[in-house]
Amino acid sequence: MSVTDWIGFVGVTILLVAYFLNLNDTIKKESLTYLFLNFIGAGIACFASVLLSYLPFIILEGSWTLVSAYGIFTYFRKK
Repeated sequence: MSVTDWIGFVGVTILLVAYFLNLNDTIKKESLTYLFLNFIGAGIACFASVLLSYLPFIILEGSWTLVSAYGIFTYFRKK
């Protein structure tokens, strides 16, 4: 596996951990932890997609990162 593969693997693993924890009611989708894990995971996966020059996943992961950033912004705005 290349360095780019490992970067993508880490990002996707973080996303899947967040999803799994949410499914098991360990963290709620409105929690800062869930939002942060999604933001970091998607950002890392997006970076790997940029390194691969794979536009469909750049768009997907970039959008996921932006939506997560909006969720974090909304979380702090409500507090």
